[in-house]
Amino acid sequence: MINQTVAHPMVKFQRQVKSLVKRQVVQPTDSIWKVAFLFGDEWSHWRKEMEDFDFSMHDPIEDLLAVESWEEEE
Repeated sequence: MINQTVAHPMVKFQRQVKSLVKRQVVQPTDSIWKVAFLFGDEWSHWRKEMEDFDFSMHDPIEDLLAVESWEEEE
């Protein structure tokens, strides 16, 4: 049996935000709330996810991108 690891949904979100920074749509020093406009209807879901990890909408995007593991503690 093959043991596959499923990536946490925040990994996908983090990749999307990293892409926005790379394309210079937002800056790493911008507040997280700036990406809200770009995620539209999905934003409430992602905001809840980030708050679950103790992020504030005023934290810089670079803090979000610095997370190396999205494992939730049990």
